[in-house]
Amino acid sequence: MNTILVCDDDKEIVEAIEIYLSQEGYRVLKAYDGAQAVEMLEKNEVQLLIIDIMMPRLDGIRATLKIRENSSIPIIILSAKSEDADKILGLNIGADDYVTKPFNPLELVARVKSQIRRYTKLGTVADEQQNVFQTGGLIINDDLKEVTVDGEPVKLTPIEYNILLLLVKNQGKVFSINQIYESIWNEDAIGADNTVAVHIRHIREKIEINAKEPRYLKVVWGIGYKVEKL
Repeated sequence: MNTILVCDDDKEIVEAIEIYLSQEGYRVLKAYDGAQAVEMLEKNEVQLLIIDIMMPRLDGIRATLKIRENSSIPIIILSAKSEDADKILGLNIGADDYVTKPFNPLELVARVKSQIRRYTKLGTVADEQQNVFQTGGLIINDDLKEVTVDGEPVKLTPIEYNILLLLVKNQGKVFSINQIYESIWNEDAIGADNTVAVHIRHIREKIEINAKEPRYLKVVWGIGYKVEKL
């Protein structure tokens, strides 16, 4: 049974989310501020976090930043704010998805299922022959779900890993933003530009010596992105 931590200072929202997730067979842990969420993650094995932005003691932004220091579990951010800037901020700090209040509980459940599937797949070690993909000093071992650059391990979130794997497996091929979004998120690419761009920037910051002059992950202006074959 997968465990989901729901964190919001509005107890009614937490209770409502718990009802829907429990009906789908998930075990639900509850927290009411960011500090409590961080503490519970340290003491419990959790497969996904749903966290609000505006909370007392430790808000969702700072809590996510702290959690990302040690964990790559999927994080879905909740917020009453709908502006693009807030969505980008959430993705910038390491969140995997963003849901704006008020939200459809069934949509939230669908997003939870999607993230859990991705995370479970990422954490499974394959029994088949190793699948290792390399370009220059960048190596992805897809059996072990490991990424190294010049021998140094690189820690990626599940979505970052899947984007990089897609591009490295197809070295030299240019993928449009819509193609990347639809391949990774498995849904129509509506408003995908900012979402993909933020994740691409995060990947560059982690795999490139100089993210402004990338060696591996290149932009093809007006078309999309590709990983160079070196």
